[in-house]
Amino acid sequence: MQVRQVVICIKPFNDKPMEKVKKMKYMNPYIAGVLLGLVLLAANFIAGRGLGLSGAVKSAVISAVQTVAPSHAENASFYKEYKAQHSESPLKNWLVFQMLGVIVGAFVSGVISRRITWKVEHSPKITSRKRLVFAVMGGILFGFGSQLGRGCTSGAALSGMAVMSLGGFITMMAIFGTGFAMAYFFRKLWI
Repeated sequence: MQVRQVVICIKPFNDKPMEKVKKMKYMNPYIAGVLLGLVLLAANFIAGRGLGLSGAVKSAVISAVQTVAPSHAENASFYKEYKAQHSESPLKNWLVFQMLGVIVGAFVSGVISRRITWKVEHSPKITSRKRLVFAVMGGILFGFGSQLGRGCTSGAALSGMAVMSLGGFITMMAIFGTGFAMAYFFRKLWI
């Protein structure tokens, strides 16, 4: 494991800066990549499917709409098609359990490594509020794009590439190519 020194500037919503220097241990990215590949291989072997979380979010949204507005869910074509293809509750989808495992695993990892804290990491040039607004907007756009592209980075790209799907390679190139292209415009949020 590599040890890096990281300077973290924390600006709460009242914009009073607090500086603190902290040594944090991060896993070697090459080892992490190999471990991710082994997890993907295990998922394919055990469940017969790859990784992916955008489907779990879709299942949660469908379940919420069916609970809050059942008449809308019965009349809208999107929900009718989903119900025709899935006889059980949307929350009984294996992707939902995978997402819960990722959340619980991340929490346990944070507790073990003593990294659980409430903070918003951002450039000293912007406020925490602005960072959170951009993060939420980016998450919504990426979620929308994952539904248009029929999968997220892990589902469409990583799992697709693992089975040598041309679509997986194209998806990965599109995701990272767009990220690099947009980084120029949004770099001031980090530098």
